[in-house]
Amino acid sequence: MFKYTIPVILQQLMPSYTWKVDTEDKQLFLTFDDGPHPEITPWVLAQLKEFGAKATFFCVGDNVRKYPDVYEQILKENHAVGNHTFHHLNGWKTDTNDYLKDVALAENYIQSNLFRPPYGRIKRSQAKHLAAKYRIIMWDRLSMDYLAQLNIDESLVQMKKVKKGSIVVFHDSEKAFQNLKVLLPQLLSYYQQQGFSFQTLEGK
Repeated sequence: MFKYTIPVILQQLMPSYTWKVDTEDKQLFLTFDDGPHPEITPWVLAQLKEFGAKATFFCVGDNVRKYPDVYEQILKENHAVGNHTFHHLNGWKTDTNDYLKDVALAENYIQSNLFRPPYGRIKRSQAKHLAAKYRIIMWDRLSMDYLAQLNIDESLVQMKKVKKGSIVVFHDSEKAFQNLKVLLPQLLSYYQQQGFSFQTLEGK
């Protein structure tokens, strides 16, 4: 599998998905998957606030159900949200009708026209149905923060290869937090020093 990015040729084979944002400005689009989490998401929000950064949180519906106050904090601080299914389903391993029902269940908790498939795995049949309602958001840079044996230095090098309009993926989850604590502050500082601003994907 591809690690930190998806080859451009593969991105071109799936043009209906959003891989990056077409912009001439030095803008980055930070995204956080799998939350909200009662401790980790507030920590992320504090880091973003320190750098004047806005981000997009692709939320698991069941986590929003369990932690509605954290979800409301995301919105109150003017970040964007997106649907990440209700049960964090792998589209490749899930019947299309079951997958669509799970996305619809998440809609009861998440109001957004943005969707990111968990693991980046979605069948064409699933995407075809969802495209009528959602922009399907993929990424330009993936931090791999969820890997227990992540080479932090390697990740930092790869995550600094962003360009204008790059969509960058982190995770506000327990599995990722050990790495996220190191990666996020350093990368926010680096990107800011390079003159990037941090925007949400809403309306992009």
